[in-house]
Amino acid sequence: MEKIAAILIAVHMVGDFILQPDWLVKCKTNFPYILLHAAIHGTLAYLALQAWRCWQIPVLVLAIHATIDWLKQCSKRDTVMAFMFDQVGHILGLLLLAWILAHRPYLPAFGGRGFTAIVVAGGFTATVFGSGFLIAKFAKRLVEENGLKLDGLLNGGKLIGQLERALIFLFIFIGQPTGIGFLVAAKSILRFEEAKKQKLAEYVLIGTLLSFSLAVALSSATKWALTLK
Repeated sequence: MEKIAAILIAVHMVGDFILQPDWLVKCKTNFPYILLHAAIHGTLAYLALQAWRCWQIPVLVLAIHATIDWLKQCSKRDTVMAFMFDQVGHILGLLLLAWILAHRPYLPAFGGRGFTAIVVAGGFTATVFGSGFLIAKFAKRLVEENGLKLDGLLNGGKLIGQLERALIFLFIFIGQPTGIGFLVAAKSILRFEEAKKQKLAEYVLIGTLLSFSLAVALSSATKWALTLK
């Protein structure tokens, strides 16, 4: 069950944060586009588990994903908590599906082909891109509540965050977590001028700590998931 769950969660991350372009996100107020997005997830799960006669996989993934996304659209909320509940709901649904597939005669024994590549791809996606969505929503709330004016490059902060989380992912996987300390030191030096303004300094510090914490946690979880093989 654990390997099946790891595969399903990994491809979910790829489907949600790589294969869901902005135009599809905007169109998901219409149910046919929710079904299209859910069908992508079903197809990814079917291809990843490589059980070609198990039609239940794409059907059940599509049904679970479409239901959760439809409920999210009905709530019409785009907040940090809404994002977290949405992702937790998807993961719990996939864990339930993994249990069903493991304890019912639907899925033959998973051969493990491509397990490492799929899990690493999913973990990297969640670490670098997925966590960025959570951070962006949290940062937006801070900016609106405190009336901050940011005059940096367009999407500059987003790209910096992605690069730093990618480096943390690399440091964790090569067994050199001390490299994260050098990354923190380098960022502190580069942000020295901003530290002179209290509100901006606190905004940067909160965003950095949240980014680093999520990157370490998700990278470590990915590395642990590889031991399931």
